[in-house]
Amino acid sequence: MLIDFEDKDLETTIKKDDICFVTFSAMAWCKPCVNLHPIMQKLSDEFKDKAKFYHADIDSKAINFSSSANIRGVPTTVCFRAGQESKRVVGGLPEQKMRDFIKENL
Repeated sequence: MLIDFEDKDLETTIKKDDICFVTFSAMAWCKPCVNLHPIMQKLSDEFKDKAKFYHADIDSKAINFSSSANIRGVPTTVCFRAGQESKRVVGGLPEQKMRDFIKENL
């Protein structure tokens, strides 16, 4: 399940999760973000027993978090371990490449 992230949730989610993937996007104007969203929904279901998955919109609910995470382009997917970034990938990757990124970071 892909969970909508809000700045106010940082302390109770990302920092407490053993491992999670956060996809930063701008759904209002970013076509690659819109294309990646259903892929991340599918992969979040596929890997639901191994990690949590969040969607963070940089224009609305995750403005502060995206800034503190140094997000400079969207979409960007970041793997966090106990609140610390371990790896990131930038761009709207095809499904198999995104799946490979997730597998490599589990």
